[in-house]
Amino acid sequence: MTSLRATYLTKPIQKWAKGVLPALSQTESEALTAGEVWWEAELFSGSPDWSKLHAVRAPKLSEEEQAFFDGPCRELCKMIDDWEINQKAADLPAPVWKFLRDQKFFGMIIPKSHGGLGFSAFAHSEIIRFISTRSVAAAVTVMVPNSLGPGELLHMFGTDDQKDYWLPRLADGRELPAFGLTSAEAGSDASAMKDEGVICKGRWEGKEVLGIRLNWAKRYITLAPVCTVLGLAFKLRDPDGLLGDEKDLGITCALVPTDLDGVETGKRHLPSSTMFMNGPTMGKDVFIPVENIVGGPDYAGKGWMMLMSALAAGRGISLPSMGCAAIALSAHTTGAYTRIRQQFNLPIGKFGGVQARLGRLAADSYAMDAARHLTCAGLDEGRALSVISAIMKAQATFKMREALNDAMDVHSGKAVIDGPSNYLLPLYRAVPIGITVEGANIVTRSLIIFGQGSIRAHPHMLDNMMALQEKDSEKSLEMFDKSLWAHIGHTTKTLFRAWGRALTGGRFAPAPDAGKATQIYRQLSRWSAAYALTADFCFLTLGGALKRKEMISARMGDVLSEMYILSAALKRWEDEGRQEADLPVLNYAAAEAFKRIQTALDDVIVNLPARWAAWVLRFLTWPAGTERGPNDRLIAECSDLLYHPSETRDRIVGTVHQGCDRNGVLLLNRCYAKVTAMEPVTKRLRDAKKTPQQALEAGILSDAEMKDINEMNELISQVIAVDEYTPEELAALFPDKRSERHKDRNAIPKEAAE
Repeated sequence: MTSLRATYLTKPIQKWAKGVLPALSQTESEALTAGEVWWEAELFSGSPDWSKLHAVRAPKLSEEEQAFFDGPCRELCKMIDDWEINQKAADLPAPVWKFLRDQKFFGMIIPKSHGGLGFSAFAHSEIIRFISTRSVAAAVTVMVPNSLGPGELLHMFGTDDQKDYWLPRLADGRELPAFGLTSAEAGSDASAMKDEGVICKGRWEGKEVLGIRLNWAKRYITLAPVCTVLGLAFKLRDPDGLLGDEKDLGITCALVPTDLDGVETGKRHLPSSTMFMNGPTMGKDVFIPVENIVGGPDYAGKGWMMLMSALAAGRGISLPSMGCAAIALSAHTTGAYTRIRQQFNLPIGKFGGVQARLGRLAADSYAMDAARHLTCAGLDEGRALSVISAIMKAQATFKMREALNDAMDVHSGKAVIDGPSNYLLPLYRAVPIGITVEGANIVTRSLIIFGQGSIRAHPHMLDNMMALQEKDSEKSLEMFDKSLWAHIGHTTKTLFRAWGRALTGGRFAPAPDAGKATQIYRQLSRWSAAYALTADFCFLTLGGALKRKEMISARMGDVLSEMYILSAALKRWEDEGRQEADLPVLNYAAAEAFKRIQTALDDVIVNLPARWAAWVLRFLTWPAGTERGPNDRLIAECSDLLYHPSETRDRIVGTVHQGCDRNGVLLLNRCYAKVTAMEPVTKRLRDAKKTPQQALEAGILSDAEMKDINEMNELISQVIAVDEYTPEELAALFPDKRSERHKDRNAIPKEAAE
């Protein structure tokens, strides 16, 4: 029986809400319901339960995973010559391809029961991160079969027969997969794809069977030039009703062997001069049986749901791991280089402008790797973290770009000149790749993080929307009455919570007893409440128009991202035993996050169309003027953590490939160790205001110390040197007419002579 409240209060609001909120399309509904929410829901609640965060078990490699990391993973990196791959061969060497297959690098996510390694998400991430510090081309080659593609889709949705046949062959490399999603017409908007399959009958292995006639034109497909099986996304039609009554079934995923008639692969794209296999693929009148649909005929038309579910896992591992690798390598090399390189008789790491970059590198390396650990922990609990994966993909690659820009600025000409010894430029070239693939960051930031997060992570919004979608009017009213008043109660509590915490500066906000980090928890609780209230005001005043206010949505997504990353940094500090020496980077990460949160919320309020709501929100949340970011002293402290060797520096940087004879990192490390070891001697020289030779003659230096000084200076000269080429060497790299003519510097063009 309908209550009086529902009849006289809820029903008019329901009518208004139906007019304001547009009906969800099937695609939108599948995207919203794919995956699940986790810690981000606590942050969205306005009152996070910190005990839930602390209860998450810190990820750790198993003995088997550690052995693989220490063995095949490190061995692979020794086999790689990144300069040779990117500038000469345009491919991984044949022995590397064989090694990847033999060691089952392509089967990390495939269960042992089907011949794979069955590794955890954390192991997968650690391996990709480590390889990325050596070679982006090799890392991408490994990450793609273990991310969104046939392996992941088969594991999640495949029939038993499909799993039994394909997974062992994918695991040991007999089959090499690629996944075709993007086409000329459909980039971020996959629903716009024109690639099509039509249900019909045809010949397969000598028999007439029910199948699909496919036509497609895809591009930007990693491993397409060399794949043996293509996972293909296309729109499926059944005009003759051979599968059922529905004519337009929608996006479907199927497996297409690339040796079939009509399949075209082999052509290549060159993505930012990073020579992993990537290229277009086309298919004309290609016939496959309906059993090749991933999951079988029952999954016809369910491809979008499958893609969103698979992406919820893969997007949280592969590209965040590469992004964290770039940040860590930038921090490691830049810290060392600023200790080695001198200007005006002073190491450049002592200049304030350089310290500003180093401090940010230290904090970002610490915080982003903390977020990577937390995300992997959630994934290893079996969760499909769609919103968090979007946060991680966008933020890790954004911060990858920022870190490499900082590192390039500090290294200056050293990082600009290309060559085998340049350890930054290969990652710098890969930045646009990370920014654009697996969901372009512009779309991810503007539409997905808050657009999906606001509905999934909000305590009541999805219930409201599902109630409005219910076709039975009586049941719809009953559902909406329940969710609406729960929502109103939540908003009321959040309003007083946000106001009270703003008035007191968050001093009494709930927080665990976390020693010197307790106040950071309090401030994060304060901003969580302000965020939750701001989100509700956005829903109330904008309704369905919110998804068209992309700049507001982007800022709200930024706040959720900042809260997630900072909470991960807090958890890392707790998990690692509250390391006192690491407090500067934690405090920096907090100060910077709170400044960005405050700025983003203030900008949301400034741009809210309903000005009454803006004034109310400003009064209740006070989102301006209280957070100023890290001060100069803190920046210098964080900079020093990368400048000086220490256990803290090792924790900040983590495990990165330490270089080999084919790149400059090994030489940089040797020089850094020598320079730091010689610091007492060089300080003695500075205090005496003498050159090494003068100090030797004056008895201030011993002969052994003079020898060490000369060795150090020789190493410094080698480190600050850049690659250079003779005309003949350039001609070998660029064998065209310009290089040939450059061989003879006195050559006069024929037209000039005439």
